[in-house]
Parts: sequence; structure tokens; C-alpha cells
Amino acid sequence: MAHRKMRYLMMILVFLVILGLAGFLFYPKLKLNGSNQKFRTVKVERGEISYAVTATGTINPVITVLVGSQVSGTIKALFADFNSQVKQGQVIAQIDPAIFEAQVQQGRANVVNTQANLLNAQANLKNNEANLQNFQANLEKAEVAVVDTKRTLDRNVELMKRNVIAQSTLDTAQANYDSAVAQKEAARAQVETAKSQIESAKAQIESARAQIEQAQASLKASETNLNYTTIRSPVNGTVISRNVDVGQTVAASLQAPTLFTIAKDLTQMQVDTNVSEADVGRIEVGQEATFTVDAYPERTFRGRVSEVRNAPTTIQNVVTYDVVIQVGNKEYKLKPGMTANVSVLIAHREGVLKIPNAALRFRPGSVKGEGTGEKRKEGSPSGGGKKMEKESEGQRPGRVWILSSEGKPVAVSLVLGITNGSWSEVVSGDLREGTEVIVEESSAKKGQGQSSASTPLSRGLGR
Repeated sequence: MAHRKMRYLMMILVFLVILGLAGFLFYPKLKLNGSNQKFRTVKVERGEISYAVTATGTINPVITVLVGSQVSGTIKALFADFNSQVKQGQVIAQIDPAIFEAQVQQGRANVVNTQANLLNAQANLKNNEANLQNFQANLEKAEVAVVDTKRTLDRNVELMKRNVIAQSTLDTAQANYDSAVAQKEAARAQVETAKSQIESAKAQIESARAQIEQAQASLKASETNLNYTTIRSPVNGTVISRNVDVGQTVAASLQAPTLFTIAKDLTQMQVDTNVSEADVGRIEVGQEATFTVDAYPERTFRGRVSEVRNAPTTIQNVVTYDVVIQVGNKEYKLKPGMTANVSVLIAHREGVLKIPNAALRFRPGSVKGEGTGEKRKEGSPSGGGKKMEKESEGQRPGRVWILSSEGKPVAVSLVLGITNGSWSEVVSGDLREGTEVIVEESSAKKGQGQSSASTPLSRGLGR
């Protein structure tokens, strides 16, 4: 009986000890001072802290090619669809080529016709050259006849003066001479005509050659248009969009319609983020970046800043800049168009003292007015959050409160470094690791916690 009673008392004692330890470990650290006020404290820690710029963006392929049509017509066949893997030069669509094939045949006929015209012009030139030779021979004969009849006429004139010959003989000589001169002139005219015909034939040859070139150019254009009816992939990649169906008519009169959108390489993606003008000055090429997407909320993807573009985007007087982040996608988890919540790492510290930002906002109830004034003095005036935002990754003054041995709050001035929105780096100040700083004050008389934390130091602390 005594043994059971002793065992029962031991169990009660162990239970009380466990209950006491639990109360010590889990009950909020509240300390009481002489004015019946209680303070909740948090220990100063040593560890790592990072400052980052956050933004939203869209995931896109690094290279996206819009495949269009340069000719109008009806889609006869499709050889690629959504998510199809295509190779460079692979046929992915066919426009009905019937009209273009007829144009090619007509062009070839025109080339043959113009080539025939050239042959005719060349033959005509040869005929005219032969005629010229004949006419030149006739002209030489006519010239010889003129000389001969002139000699006969002159001799008869002398004989007539001596009354050796009859007048009729002189008249005949004169007529022969005049006829020879006329034939000479006629032969000369034929020569000139033949020369002009030769020049005309040469011009016809040049014209025929020009017509051949024109017909060949027209044929080449028709053949090119016929080739355009076969749509080929310009790159190796994946079809991410198909905008036409079989039987649909595409019109390329004003601009080439887009038939397919092909991503060149989905294993490499980029995030196009919209970073505000207040933050873009802190971002540089090569900085690390992390982001999440709604499709995989528990997974964090990593990349690096590859480009900070200078072209601004203004929407409702808000200016943003496109910051491009390169990221690998070997698992094909990321898809074009996904919305990414991006965080670009600006600064990182390891093994530093850090305090909760709630301690920086705390002011004791008895010195609230003073605390507010000192807060403005420390670089965060009312409505001046932008100043502290600019200093969020640099050094800035701050102040926290600790409890004295008498249980009263005592101010400690600090120089702060970067912040992640919840914790801030302590660059210098009279604080040590493990020191408890006040984060909240509650009045025992009111029976409930009454926060005396002031307005946050800066909008930048929430980044």
C-alpha cells in the first residue's frame, strides 16, 4: 500500500515538473516592472540575412519564331500540331499550289517564246548581213560601170568634135553613163537600207534578250511563290501555337499571317519581369534570382539576371523596366506564359547579428511622443518612407529597447544594415548575441496586450 502511494506521489511530482518546464519554455517571455507593465522580448540572434527586390514577371522562351505565309491561299494540309517537335526545314503545312503551278507553267512558256523571238531576230540579222554583202557587191559593179561609161562618153565627145562619129553614138554613150550613175545610186541606197536593217535586227536581238530575262525573272518569282506554298520550320524547336486549320484561307496581301509559333529551345527559358523605377537601379547583370510559379507553389526555381533593358513601360504613370532572368528548364516544368513571383538577391550577409524589425518599431508607452520624435530624427520622417527604402540595403540609424536590472526599458542606439522585412542586420551598437530586446508592451491593468509599436520604419522593409 505504501509502495503504491509512493509511486502515485512520484507520478504527480514528475507531472508537475514537466508542466513547469512547459510553462517555462512556451509561455511568452513577459517581465514585470514597477509600474505593473509587462514586456515581450526576443533574443538577438546571429545568422544570415538577405535583401532582395521582388517583382512579378512572365515566363517566355528565349527565342520564339513566328512562322507565317508569304502567299495567299487555302490550307491544304497540316503536318504539325500543338507541342510537336519539329526540325529545321521540316514541312509543317501546305497551301494549295494549283494556281501557283499554273503560273509556273505559264512563265516557262513565256521563256520559251522569248527565246524563239531571239532566234528569229538573230536569223533576221544574218539575212540582213548577207543582203548587205550583195548590195555592196552591186554597188562596186555600179561604180565600175560608171567609170567605164564615163570613159566611153568622154571619148565619143572628142570624136564628135572631129565629126568622126554620128550624134546618135554620142547620145547612146551619154545614156549609158546616166544609167550607170543611176544604178550606182540605187546600189548605194540598197547598201544603206541593208545597214539600217542590220541595226534594226541587232535592236530586236537586244529586245528579245531583255524579254528573255524578264520572262525568266517572272518564272523565278512564280517558282518562288510555288515554293512558299510549302511551309517549313525555320528552326529546331517545339510548336507552342497553331493558328490555322485545314481548309482555312490565309491572306498575305498586307502582312504575313502567323500560322505557327515555335519555341526554339524550351530547355532554356527567361523570365521577363516588371521592376519599378525605384528598384531597377539596384539590379545588375549576374545577380542571383529565385522565383515561384502557381503551378508548383512549393518549389523554388533559380536563375540569374541576364539583361536590364532600358526601354521603359508606363502604365497609369507607373514606370517599370524589363529585367530578364535566364533559367534552365531541363525538366520542362516551366511553360510559356506562366506568371512568376521573382525575388532578385541584392545583398546577403552571413554570421551577422540580427534583430526583429518589431523591436525597431517598439516605443515604451511612457515615451511614445519622444520616441516618435526620435524616430523622425533617425531618418524616417512622416511620409518619408522612400528615404529609408533607398537605404534598405545600406547603413541607417536605428534604436531598440532592452530591460534594465530594475525591469525598466533602456534605449540602445544602433547602426543597421540590410533587412529582409522581418529582420535587420546590426552593423554596430551595444548589443550582444542573446541580448533580449523588447518587441511589445502590454498593461496588466487592462488585462490585454496593448502594442506600443510605432509605424514601420520603411516601405522598403517589406521587400
